[in-house]
Amino acid sequence: MSPDFPPELKDKLHEKKSLFLRVKVVPNASRTQFKETMADGTLKIAVAAPAEKNKANQMLCHFLAEKLETRLDCVKIASGKSERLKLIHISI
Repeated sequence: MSPDFPPELKDKLHEKKSLFLRVKVVPNASRTQFKETMADGTLKIAVAAPAEKNKANQMLCHFLAEKLETRLDCVKIASGKSERLKLIHISI
């Protein structure tokens, strides 16, 4: 069983209206899920999509929008679009 997505992130986003997250993506997983918060605060998220043709990025953005209860167009990859380590900007 995977750990729960950190609920404090949703609270922080709704309080500040904007948030940057460091995310390490693990593509080609059996399912899309939050794995852990790493020692440096980076979120490790497994996605069920392959890392090709932007599929893993799209699935990551959908997952974050759902977990943080915001619109998909409010979730943007600020840097690392073709890397496993990404900086994500989320606004409401």
